[in-house]
Formats: sequence, structure tokens, C-alpha cells
Amino acid sequence: MLFIGKYNNLTIERLTSVGMFLSDVEGEEVLLPNQYLTDEMQVDDTIRVFVYLDSEDRPVATTETPKIIRNEFASLQVKDVSEYGAFMDWGLIKDLFVPFREQSVPMQIGEWHVVFLYLDQKSSRLIASTKIDRFLENDRLKVAEGDQVDLLVWQKTDLGYNAIVNQYHKGLIYHNEVFRDLKPGDSLKGYIKKIRPENKLDISLQKTGGEHIEPSAQLILEELKKADGFLNLSDGSSPEDIYKTLQISKKVFKKAIGGLYKQGIIRIADEGIYLL
Repeated sequence: MLFIGKYNNLTIERLTSVGMFLSDVEGEEVLLPNQYLTDEMQVDDTIRVFVYLDSEDRPVATTETPKIIRNEFASLQVKDVSEYGAFMDWGLIKDLFVPFREQSVPMQIGEWHVVFLYLDQKSSRLIASTKIDRFLENDRLKVAEGDQVDLLVWQKTDLGYNAIVNQYHKGLIYHNEVFRDLKPGDSLKGYIKKIRPENKLDISLQKTGGEHIEPSAQLILEELKKADGFLNLSDGSSPEDIYKTLQISKKVFKKAIGGLYKQGIIRIADEGIYLL
């Protein structure tokens, strides 16, 4: 069967005036329109295409790369708003529809929103939703404390930033763990700092524990060499200044320079640190 909203490996069956017809192992066919054909494509070749629904809700294939696939999250921009809902740019000819019922706040043209793409069972159409919470699963965790994870920030709260973890779980980055500008739609790496009751995930943007010190110390040495042996950072520097220069927290910075100092590699002064 064809997987709507996902990539499919299909066989080229025949060439027609409107394009090539591709088929899956069960013989179900879909059209790859002329604008996507290349000279290298030959009958009986197997090619990888994305299958979605055209303006008449018929399956159609494309070699273009969408910005989101079915059952995943992404940050997309609103292209248009109508009496039925909003339409988002997802990198394909036909825009992605977001009904009003799937908008947590009314969408406006030009805005960026984090959305989830799913196949609506009632209409058999691909639909996006900004009601992110209901598509996240924390009952069965696929992560453990200390794991590096992919994050997609979707919401700022009083405690910090809600983030989508590995396209599956919900996690929280606390304000005191953030030393850079974050906004909904940002994609970045992070770490599972703690798993709290009810499988709530605390996320850190940096590794925790001793394993983090050595790479950070190496980073500081590299920055010292680039800066002719002096960095205007010390114990008295603000967490923001340290993160702006090194992308590490003040706590990690202090541990790292402490280790370098004990090894006789640097000298620590009020105005900053010197490479010896």
C-alpha cells in the first residue's frame, strides 16, 4: 500500500503524456508528474519519492523534499488564511492545511508555528495541528538519563521552554538551564538531565557530570589560542557572557578552568584567564 505523507520506494511502471506511473509491491499506482522526471529515470527502476494528496485529494508523488513528514513535528510559516483555516508552506506545490479546530491560537499570515502532521481518519486528508501536547507520548519512554537528544522548542512557559524530544516525548528546559536566546521553532541538541515522577523529562542543553569537564577544558584552550592567550572571562563573569563566548554554563566554566589551573596550563586573574 502507498504511505501517504511519507517517503515510498516505488517501481517505475510506465511513461505517459502526464508523467510516470509508479507502483508499490501490491501493484497500487501513483503518478509522478512530468516536472519531476529526469533523464536517468527508466522503466523498472526503483526510486524514492514522497507521496501526498493533490488539490483533488488524489495520491501524487514528488521528488521534492517536504519540510515535514507524517507523524512528525516541524516549524512552518503561514502562507495564507481563509474562511476554513490556515495554509502553511511545507515545501510542496500544494500548501499544508491547518483547520481552525487544530489551531491553539488563531494563525496569521507570515507567522511561524510548530505543527504536527497527521492523516485525518475521517477525511483521509493530511492535516497539521498546533495542539502539540496531544501528540506527545511520555507513558513509554524511549530515552534514559544522560542520553543526548534532538530538541524542537515549541512553547515558552513560566518555568522555561517546552520542547519536543526526539520527535516523540515532551520535555522541559528550565530558565536557569538556558544561556542563549531560545524561541519556539528552534532545533538543537540537549541531554536528559532527570526523569521525574510520571515520566516528566528535565532537559539540559549541556552534559552533566565529570565527563563534561575535559571537552570544555579543551574548548577553553582552543579559544585561548585563538585570542592570543587571553580571555576576558573569570569567576566574576556573568553566565550570559560566558555562554556568549564559549556556549557553556558558568558552572562548567569554573570547573574547567579549575582543572586547567591545577595542571599549570592557565593563570587565573581578576581580569580574565591567561594561557601559560
